[in-house]
Amino acid sequence: MRRLKFLLASIALILVSGSSLFAQVANFKSPLPKPRQGGVYVIAHRGAHNGIPENSLAAYQKAINLGCDFVEIDVRTTKDGKFVSMHNSTIDEYVDGKKGKVNDFTLAELRSMDIGSRVGPQWEKTKVPTFEEILNLCKGKIGIYLDLKNAYVPDLIKIIKQYRMEKDIVWYISASDMKQIMQVVDNCPDCIPMPDAGPAKNIDTVAKKITLKVLATDMGELNQNFVETAHNHHALVFTDEKAGTETEWNQILKWKTDGIQTNHPAELIEYLEKHGK
Repeated sequence: MRRLKFLLASIALILVSGSSLFAQVANFKSPLPKPRQGGVYVIAHRGAHNGIPENSLAAYQKAINLGCDFVEIDVRTTKDGKFVSMHNSTIDEYVDGKKGKVNDFTLAELRSMDIGSRVGPQWEKTKVPTFEEILNLCKGKIGIYLDLKNAYVPDLIKIIKQYRMEKDIVWYISASDMKQIMQVVDNCPDCIPMPDAGPAKNIDTVAKKITLKVLATDMGELNQNFVETAHNHHALVFTDEKAGTETEWNQILKWKTDGIQTNHPAELIEYLEKHGK
């Protein structure tokens, strides 16, 4: 009888310890506000740009109106050292009659260009947005997923601090570029770097270099092991969709991924509401 009581007590202790460990891993404190759509962050890739010029203030405003959690912006530097949002390194696909790299033009020259007419006549005279315009639009309304294309980190941070938005922005930077990641960490302790670690096997290595809060990935690397490894390090996982279908979203959510960067934010929000995610 004494042996049986000891055995039962031991089993109970193991179960309690196990449940406590699970709670510690699964319910770690997030550095971000709670997602608006249940338990999943909706990130509008280049803004909500279906039928709207991508990376434009109008696309970002649409994402705000839809109730997205983040807008993704692509930060580049002009010839005269100003910051704008444009995905491609050239203006070729956005402007009629002109070609060249973003950093070949001054801010004034870029602002004189029409990036909307190719999408539709109603968007004629849409301008390339400055970094400051984006911060001003988004502050207090939506988070920013900052894809660092070509910009000097300390100068970006100076502007972000002026707007007091250090905790409203996640920084997408490849983990292979640890120099830029450390520039974020060293210049802004409250900022949130979001390294792309590549395969799940790299996560432990990255975690030894910085405190992980959010990790970025894509469907080529995302799987159950990736998410579990990230969560074990108390890091959220944001993934880029590939197909942007309900089948893919369902798989992403089965793996308990925390955020989805999508080209179809309205449809994703509808899906999440429909399925009570």
